[in-house]
Amino acid sequence: MGAPNLLNPERRMLRAMQLSESSRTWDLTSILAACDWTDQAIVVGAGHGLQNHGLVDVREEHIREIRLDAQGEHAVEHGLLESRIWAWMQSEESATMQGLQQAFERHEAGPGVGLLKQLGVGIDGGELKAANPDEITSVIDQRSAFLASLPADANDVDSGMLDHFSSRKNLIQTVERTSRHWVLTPEGSAVSADDLQETMVITDLSPELLQGDDWKTAEFRAFDVTLEAATPRTGRSHPMQALIERVRSIFLEMGFSELVDDYVQSAGWNMDALFIPQDHPAREMQDTFYLDQPSFIDLEADVVQAWKAIHEHGGDTGSTGWGGSYSTEVSQRPLLRTHTTVNTIQYLAEHPTEACRVFSVDRVFRKEAIDRTHLPEFHQIEGIIMEEGANLQMLVTTLKTFYAKMGYPEVRVRPAYFPYTEPSLEIEVKWRGKWLELGGAGIFRPEVTEPLGITSPVLAWGMGLERLAMLVLGLDDIRQLYISDLEWLRNQPIL
Repeated sequence: MGAPNLLNPERRMLRAMQLSESSRTWDLTSILAACDWTDQAIVVGAGHGLQNHGLVDVREEHIREIRLDAQGEHAVEHGLLESRIWAWMQSEESATMQGLQQAFERHEAGPGVGLLKQLGVGIDGGELKAANPDEITSVIDQRSAFLASLPADANDVDSGMLDHFSSRKNLIQTVERTSRHWVLTPEGSAVSADDLQETMVITDLSPELLQGDDWKTAEFRAFDVTLEAATPRTGRSHPMQALIERVRSIFLEMGFSELVDDYVQSAGWNMDALFIPQDHPAREMQDTFYLDQPSFIDLEADVVQAWKAIHEHGGDTGSTGWGGSYSTEVSQRPLLRTHTTVNTIQYLAEHPTEACRVFSVDRVFRKEAIDRTHLPEFHQIEGIIMEEGANLQMLVTTLKTFYAKMGYPEVRVRPAYFPYTEPSLEIEVKWRGKWLELGGAGIFRPEVTEPLGITSPVLAWGMGLERLAMLVLGLDDIRQLYISDLEWLRNQPIL
């Protein structure tokens, strides 16, 4: 009988079994020794393969075994607590509670007295006394002998002792294991020894394999493609990453270019450039992560002077500005950006006359208390259009197109206020019959654009990605997006 489809471990195991009596029953230890293996998993795998081919029979026995736990091992080596206290009592002329507390640690004295009381030891005037010493000695010896007899099969141990020690902490434990034995079948005995020589068996093809000549003399393992097989779990993108890629693809499809920039920025570009007053609450430590290193960020003097004029009296824009005194030191303070607009405004400053459509999907940081709707680190979707003739209708149409491509065709805008846009809008989409606000938008004010030499209108909008993710995934707690719950992740829809 041939055996063309056996793996090398199966061949070795079958050959070793054939060299002994055909009726012999093999256990794990004897198979390991005969095959010169050390890993029992190889034996189990090879035995399972041989069983599938009908070459061996496998007999399994499930065994419940009682073994010593950590305290049980200590008791076998040093004696049970009741045994040690009983021995102390017998060695003392007068065994008092005070003497017991001096001879034993506090964590042993209390439980030990409780155990001896169960055996018949009483306390009379502070002295420990036993009415039946011989009976107490006998029970303690039986308990000690029980522990010394372990490990043992659960069916063979004294049930009373088992119940007693099961009620005590960390003395014994029950372990379930499977014992396997293998026996050759007539078909296994009939396999030719020539067919059991170990050779190179190829289970998959690769370019590296085909580049050499070893495959010409190797065996190719056959597979039964009609057998049932478990569906493998495949890797997939995290829902947040999948949503980011979806947003990117929509903006790219709409003709936008992606902008990526640094997390660390100056307060000048993060806030001053956007006409946010230097005494605005958002600048306070409770809202912004300021950095100790670097201690400051250099800014171009002419840009700082332009911001100073705009903030103090409006410069040449016709605005009255915010009044007060503008601080150059405040503008140089380093921080973790609170929005991605800081990057788009710098891009516009570098290309003040070039029409552009750019977007970014990146991280921003704000000192928020973590709850079901807020995180200190989150993602913002930012977009701008700068070109001659850009107007409010173009902005609204762009936003409606974006959300329609995201699967939300019903969009409306409402008047709003932001320091750096005028007019300003809040964007809402209809979800499950309700209008939900997802972001803000508007046209940059002259106080933002004119100091940078920008003459064309700039349409801008921003929205939180996590809030959009909650909408798309139907969540009511933003923290769920960052919990490593594999079952939840597997059940999320493909975005």
